[in-house]
Amino acid sequence: MLLTVAIALIIPIATQATDPTPRTHTGTMNETNLAGTSWQLLKFHAGDGKKSIPDDKTKYTIAFNDDGSLNARIDCNRGKGTWKSPAPNRLEFGPLALTRAICPPDSLHDRIAKDWELVRFYIIKDGYLFVSLMANGGIYEFEPIRKE
Repeated sequence: MLLTVAIALIIPIATQATDPTPRTHTGTMNETNLAGTSWQLLKFHAGDGKKSIPDDKTKYTIAFNDDGSLNARIDCNRGKGTWKSPAPNRLEFGPLALTRAICPPDSLHDRIAKDWELVRFYIIKDGYLFVSLMANGGIYEFEPIRKE
């Protein structure tokens, strides 16, 4: 229910909150918004209302490449995969090739790895990326990685 309400509230303002800067890309308009961007995790809002906050947001990153590939860091592991946006505000991740280091017990690694292919929707609102899971699974909130 929480996910359904969140999506119903945020999708209508998606066109107002997206980056209007044109980019060269052959994909859909929504792919253009993510292509060439990099994000770090601020928190996870579970479907049951609980929040999980990473101990260090720089350990949880995702970079959307223009060619539909992505690079990810999930705590002590790094990975490569694919992404696509087949329709407005839709997001799908392909399988993630991930290193297999054992992360600390309080890591969000296992949760994110389990949720990876359950991603279905996204929105960029006020400069933040919200990625939601299917079946009220929850919402991941990311902030852009600032280039210095």
